[in-house]
Amino acid sequence: MNTDAEKTDVPDVADLSYEQARDELVRVVQRLEAGGEPLEDSLALWERGEALAARCQEWLDGARERLAAAQAASGSGPTSNDSEVSE
Repeated sequence: MNTDAEKTDVPDVADLSYEQARDELVRVVQRLEAGGEPLEDSLALWERGEALAARCQEWLDGARERLAAAQAASGSGPTSNDSEVSE
């Protein structure tokens, strides 16, 4: 099982940038896919991966909201060209 010292070396997910969270999530997935981890460590990795995925989604949702707000403020929402493409 992980010691308290090991846990303090791991940055808080809430403090990670999108890129940091994504890169760590990739490493977590690689470790889980490789196997060989004790059950307790695998569970901890899974939980960390879930938290990292949620953090990435928060960043993406925030970016989407900011983009929508910027488009609404500039009046550049969906254009009439969108309907022409589907015809």
